[in-house]
Amino acid sequence: MDLALLRTFVTVHRAGSFTRAAALLGLSQPAVTSQIRTLERQLGRPLFLRQARGVTPTTIGDELAHKAAPHLDALVEIAETRLDEESSMRTLHLAGPPEFTAERALPALTSLAGQDGHSYALRASFGTADEVLEGLASGHHDLAIATARPRGALLTATPLCDEEHVLIAGERWAARLGAGGPAGGGLGPGGLGRGGLDPGGLGRGEALPLENLPVVEVHETLPFVSRYWAAVFDACPAASGAVIVPDLRAVLACTASGAGLAVLPRYLCADALKRGDVVALLEPPVPPLRTYFLAVRTGTLAMPHIARAHDWLLRAAVEWS
Repeated sequence: MDLALLRTFVTVHRAGSFTRAAALLGLSQPAVTSQIRTLERQLGRPLFLRQARGVTPTTIGDELAHKAAPHLDALVEIAETRLDEESSMRTLHLAGPPEFTAERALPALTSLAGQDGHSYALRASFGTADEVLEGLASGHHDLAIATARPRGALLTATPLCDEEHVLIAGERWAARLGAGGPAGGGLGPGGLGRGGLDPGGLGRGEALPLENLPVVEVHETLPFVSRYWAAVFDACPAASGAVIVPDLRAVLACTASGAGLAVLPRYLCADALKRGDVVALLEPPVPPLRTYFLAVRTGTLAMPHIARAHDWLLRAAVEWS
């Protein structure tokens, strides 16, 4: 049986689409369709059921993929290992959210360059979870960091780390809230100051009144504030954004300058909290968390430069949570 046919078959099985498999293989869609039909004729059985959007493997198709994929991945690993040894430079394409990638992933990966006698060129792209996962699936990236676990067989994801979210404000707003809170409602008997809001001052479901407080966020839907309010208070915030800027580092800068309240990952605002540029308004017993996933196309960890970067990031992430 032609190994090229099996390689095309496994790629289609993982991609769930002739079109996407063609892009990954560098072939035309008619060529992929022809190869699958040839393989089906050789086996005398259909391997996929054609649907309006993509294909679904038959029972025989699933069985063949289960048997063939590990061996094909092993052959790729042998070939890539030799190529890796002969090449002085490989290029790794990484994609992820701009702040986390810049602050966490890139410093970790640049320290890997040159380790164990290997070196590689690094190319980074930023985007939303949907954008980076789509780019990974399309073959534009080797590794993707996302806040959503990908679906389907084409991509494989491993939990990377959890980030804690913190409700913060600049000194001016923290002082105002500590003086008794804004008009229309107090913050609870514990008050608010540098020590944060007394957790006993608010019960679950008794949210901080935001109606008269400005919020700094990355989007008009207030994704960070809404997620925080749902997790901590089991409520939806009644607020609108005073400053909307699509970068968490800009959110921190605006909050520190007194623009309003914000919810940010602790790793991003930890130094500002230590300096006193911003104040943590609340320290809930169970802080809201968000999980990052490290995703690859299934089978590509057979490539040494991708496997090294994948393992290096997982080890570095032990210190991040």
